[in-house]
Amino acid sequence: MSTAAITDSTAARPRWVPSSLYRMTLEKYESLIASGFFGKRDDVHFINGYLVNRMAESPLHGAVCEVIRVAIEAILLASWHIRGEKGLRIPSQVSLPRPDLAIVRGKQRDYLARFPEPADTALVVEVAFSSLNEDRAMADIYGAGGIPSYWIVNLIDGQVEVHSNPGPDGYRTHEVLAPGHVLNLVIDGVAMGEIAVADILP
Repeated sequence: MSTAAITDSTAARPRWVPSSLYRMTLEKYESLIASGFFGKRDDVHFINGYLVNRMAESPLHGAVCEVIRVAIEAILLASWHIRGEKGLRIPSQVSLPRPDLAIVRGKQRDYLARFPEPADTALVVEVAFSSLNEDRAMADIYGAGGIPSYWIVNLIDGQVEVHSNPGPDGYRTHEVLAPGHVLNLVIDGVAMGEIAVADILP
């Protein structure tokens, strides 16, 4: 008779984890990126001075992101482009998140040596399912950081939560749009066009 060794997966875990977390500067985080400290498998972003794990992408999440990208690109001016899951530098909030989609000014080559900042950004979009609470909390970061508009495509409730009119404490305006409504894409005060909510929900 053979026996199998049972390995306790918790054995390597520490019995005590200190409650104090280390908060670093945005510049320190950027220096770690530049040094190659993070590998391809380190799926993290930087929020309010802390490293935060990003959730794994499901097929649904990825497909909806691409649907939204196509809908926006159909009405977007050539002087703007869409970045997907790329760094967005928000100095006032000590943050460098990697939103699902961000509309930024100029061409891709404008950001070979730096990350776009709020002044370069018109809109951030997050597609939310398991990450809904975190994406809602990010409204404070994006709003206080000066991002003009923030859409949460809420796959749980089948709606889009639109945040606009940013201020020091976050966004001052919040709308919830269900199928039958349209999203108005406005960049630098200019209406680019409309996207039906039903067209970007599964």
